[in-house]
This record gives sequence, structure tokens and C-alpha cells, in this order.
Amino acid sequence: MKHCILVVDDEEKLRRVIELQLTSAGFDVEKTGSAEEALKLVDRAHLVLTDLKLPGMDGLELLSAIRRQNMHSPVIVMTAFGTVENAVEAMKAGATDFLLKPFSLDHLMTVIHKALEVRVLRDENRQLREELGRRYEFDNIIGRSTAMQEIFAVIERVAPTRATVLLAGESGVGKDLIARAIHFHSPRRERPFVKINCPAIPENLMESELFGYEKGAFTGAVTTKPGKFEQADTGTVFLDEIGDVPPSIQVKLLRVLQERDFERLGSNKTRHTDVRVVAATNQDLRAALEQGTFREDLYYRLNVVPINIVPLRERKHDIPYLADHFVSKYAADTGGKVDAITPAAIAKLAEYHWPGNVRELENVIERSLVMCNGCELDAADIKLDHAPAHRGSQGDFGLPSGMTLDQYEQEIIRDALKRADGNKSQAARELGLTRNALRYRLAQMGLETEADQPRK
Repeated sequence: MKHCILVVDDEEKLRRVIELQLTSAGFDVEKTGSAEEALKLVDRAHLVLTDLKLPGMDGLELLSAIRRQNMHSPVIVMTAFGTVENAVEAMKAGATDFLLKPFSLDHLMTVIHKALEVRVLRDENRQLREELGRRYEFDNIIGRSTAMQEIFAVIERVAPTRATVLLAGESGVGKDLIARAIHFHSPRRERPFVKINCPAIPENLMESELFGYEKGAFTGAVTTKPGKFEQADTGTVFLDEIGDVPPSIQVKLLRVLQERDFERLGSNKTRHTDVRVVAATNQDLRAALEQGTFREDLYYRLNVVPINIVPLRERKHDIPYLADHFVSKYAADTGGKVDAITPAAIAKLAEYHWPGNVRELENVIERSLVMCNGCELDAADIKLDHAPAHRGSQGDFGLPSGMTLDQYEQEIIRDALKRADGNKSQAARELGLTRNALRYRLAQMGLETEADQPRK
């Protein structure tokens, strides 16, 4: 089927140039000089290419009108007055991409093909809920719930493409498994899969870890070292906990996503990398946008195909199948004496709230199998971790005697840092904060210097 592209620009010469290029590439083309006329033609278009500045209704107003009509055609915005603010505003309004005039026809075709590819993916995903046969396993990912069926559908459709994927969900839901499933069901399966655990890399080392460095770039750089993006060339980069990346590195990640270019630390040579990016977060990135700790333009580049993974407590129908899977997986470690789990044990598992999600369930099953004396895992054999209660319950919460709210907050932060052995990222996760939000509080309280001092 030939795709139809609607070109909206008040410059007749540019409309004609774009029409010739698209027609020669096999597309059908509709063109007009105004947004008002475009609204009469948009229902037959598979993609809309519109200028930002138009007589009468402008490009953003046209984009909003298309979205209000519940049309799913991707919209690419063109402008000769491009700024980061324009791009963010357009993409927040629902634009698929943003082109700064003048642009090359080759770049135009790349952006159009990418946008149409994403449209096909989204159309197929909408249809797949009705068309997909019941698939209960995807590699080692188990699930019969509707939520997991939808995730399997998205994996199958997105894996063969190079579209960027953003995995969102609590710790322990299986984001790592899903990222690997996307890679190993893609044309890049024989190429590298490089996982980058963002919180584990100190901020002052992150640039050199991601992009590499040249000999002599800093004290101790006695050899040249390629970074993770070079190691992953032609393969997949998995950015785990992307919300912990500091703003200075977010700028460089945005460039890699947009241009596929970067420089090693200490080098002026621009290098190109062909990588597919899968990112994951257990944070609310939209809240991070409001706090100013995460770049809007990077968020919209990452959020091409979002996959939200619901916590285990919201899909308890999957617990019996997961429990059976883990019993089979760890049965050999018990000498094969335990090979089943009873309905009573399943019922006990289903009553638990699973703050650690699937990872916690796996740990509980493995521990219970080791300690089990019978040939079946029964309710009495299930040993659950019950997290200690927070200081003060909902019914009797109050500040400790003689302590102000600021002092209490400082004590909580000090305790979290102590438990994390000074690791700010780990302490921030325990407190439910981003790393930058924690650093802001430390600075406000005068604790930043103290937290950065070397531990004795």
C-alpha cells in the first residue's frame, strides 16, 4: 500500500520540491498552503509534514486540531525559526519529529521513514490485542494477565525495528528481561547487548564510561579506552535507571539519540555509532520534568515506544504461573526432592503485597525450596520478608520530642546515607527521590560537603 503524505507550507516552491522528492520515492502527495485547507485533507493522509509559521492557523494549532479529531497520523513540524523551546512545545503537543530549515532531502526522507515506521508499530499494537493468540511465555517472561499479554504484543512488534523504547515500572518487575527480549528478537541479536547501570557509575566518571576517553585526557588515562556506546556499535544499549543520569550527560545522550554522533573525552574527533537504545526507569519521569531534573527534549526522544510494566500486586493472576516456573527453575538446587507447590502455598503468596515484585517472589521461592523438608512446597514452607514498619504509624505520627521538621528530615537523610555507605544514588532510591533532588536537599541543609567527604 502506498502511503499518502500531506505537505502544508505557504512556500509554493518548497512544496513543489518536497512533492517531487516524495513522489520519486513512491509516495502519494497532497499539498496545500494553509492549515485550514489541510484539515479538509488530513483524513486521507498517513503522515502530515507542516510548517510551523503559516498564514492564519499555525502549525501547532493544526497539530492540536488533528489530535482533537483523534487522528493517529504522525505530524512532522518544519520551521526556519527553530529553538529547543519550539521543538519541545511541538513534541509536547504530539509532533513525531521536528525539522529545522534548511534541511537536506536525505534527512527529510530519514525522518519520514522513521515516523511511518512508528505509526505502523502503533497501529499494529492497537490491533494486536484482538489478533494476538494467547502467548503465556516470552523467553523467561511469564504472564497470563491482560497486562502481560499486551507487553508481549508490543515486544513482538517493536523488536524488529530500531525504534527507541522506554520501559517504566517499579524495581523488580523485569525491565532487564524485557530489554533483553527486545534485543534478542531483533535483527541485532547477533550483535552486542550492552547494559549500562546508570546509578552505579559515579557522576564524574559517567562521560568517560559512556563515550570513552583518549590517552592523557585526565590523570590516570594511560591508554585510550572506547566507551559503552562504541562497544555496542551495531547492537543495543540498555540504559537502566535513566532517571539518575545527571543533566550534563543528558545533553550528550540527546545528541547520540538525534545524530548518532559523539566525541571521546579529550578528543575533537566526531565518531558515529549505530545503536538501538532501550531505556528503563523506576521513577516518574514526568515528575522529574516538572522538578527540572530531567530534560524535556531527551524525554520525548526516549519515549518513542513506551512500555509500562505493572507491579506484581496488580497482576496477581500471574503468581501461580510464576511460582511454578521458579519451583522448576530451582528444583535442581534442592536435589530434585521438591518438584511442586501446593494450592495453600499459592494462596499465601497471593495474599502478600510484593513490594519487591517478581524479583522478590523469585527470592522467596528459592529460599523456601532450600528450607523445605517435604516433596511439595506448602504454605508453612513459604518464608516472606515483612518490611519493618516506618517510624510512627498513620495513627500516631508525630515529630520526635524536641525536634523540628528540618532536623527530622536531616536525620532521615543522614540515616539513609549511612545505610547506603555514602552512595547518594542508593540513598535517593531508598528515600523515593532522584539523585539530583537528594543533592539539592543536601545543599539546602549544608550537608553536601559532608556527604562528599571521603569515608574513613
